[in-house]
Amino acid sequence: MTRLTATALAVLGQVLAGSVLGGTVWLEAQGSPAAPSADALARALQQRYQTIKDFSADFVHTYRGGVLRTQTRERGTVKIKKPGKMHWIYTAPERKEFVSDGVKIYSHIPQDRQVLVSDVPPDGDASTPALFLSGKGDISRDFTASLVESPVPDAIGLKLTPKRPEPQYDYFIVATTQPGLQIRGLATHDRQGGDSVIAFTNLKENQGISDNEFAFRIPKGADVITNGGN
Repeated sequence: MTRLTATALAVLGQVLAGSVLGGTVWLEAQGSPAAPSADALARALQQRYQTIKDFSADFVHTYRGGVLRTQTRERGTVKIKKPGKMHWIYTAPERKEFVSDGVKIYSHIPQDRQVLVSDVPPDGDASTPALFLSGKGDISRDFTASLVESPVPDAIGLKLTPKRPEPQYDYFIVATTQPGLQIRGLATHDRQGGDSVIAFTNLKENQGISDNEFAFRIPKGADVITNGGN
């Protein structure tokens, strides 16, 4: 994974404000879909998200950054289960795997023959984009919301700026539909000036995903590196 690892997942370690969010909560709060309020949308996403236990999706991840503003494009699948479980598999152009079992976060790039291991942050510290997906964090508590242009087509952008400074990113944007409140994408802007966008398709929610999907086994011969060192 490129910069979403560094910003939101590399962490996987360190959330997007929802998953497959459906319903009419926001429209009821607003009275009219033509007059959206960032705070009302943020509250609606948080409220609706409480009903989501798990979800899966295909994704395309693009990153643009560096001095030459080079762009990379990757794709894969993701499974999320609350509380705190995630499994991102990048299938092209290079296989990568990022797993959170709710306690530990494992980052594995086979060609590097290394597994990076870190702790899942406590709920109060989980204000980064990825872990909110897995049931950590709170939009109203952790972020200041504003409406911006969506990073993906046919959606509304909700920009979430952390209320306390984050070392790895400045803000992230949730792309959601109106009406329907389905999450279509997630964008982050990191401290190095890079922009990362993940677009979701084939979203499915509340499927009863097994905990076995989030059990990671250290590959034979791989070096294990923890947050504190080797």
